[in-house]
Amino acid sequence: MKYSKWIGLLAAITIIIVCFTVWAHIPSAQLTIGGMSSVGKHNFGRPGLMNIFCSVGAALFFLLPRIWAKRTNVFFCGFNIAWSIRNMILFSRCYAGDCPEKTASLYIILAASAVMLLMSFIPDIAVQQEGEKSTSNDNAGL
Repeated sequence: MKYSKWIGLLAAITIIIVCFTVWAHIPSAQLTIGGMSSVGKHNFGRPGLMNIFCSVGAALFFLLPRIWAKRTNVFFCGFNIAWSIRNMILFSRCYAGDCPEKTASLYIILAASAVMLLMSFIPDIAVQQEGEKSTSNDNAGL
């Protein structure tokens, strides 16, 4: 796909931005949970840190025109969507009848992770067949 690199890069940037927003709010416990902070008496840590790490790695691999980078990118994007699903399950479930108010950020990070994984499956790189000569620098390092 011609624009898979740029769509994947845009999804990675979206994930990084959304990690600094509020993901859920639990009114009874007076707890606000975000990707990089939690305000209240309970500490949820920084669950968005792993998403940021995977998104930065995936963004770099989206930009590299090497086949090994495209294959490694599938791992980073797969781990990113797994971590996003983990965050969705952790922050959207009810505890003892007390359900959190989920924000759109929690859904955006899951959708952007899915888009990033899809774009990693269809990289914009020409694969050289055996016996062919390379005519461009994009195929260097295959």
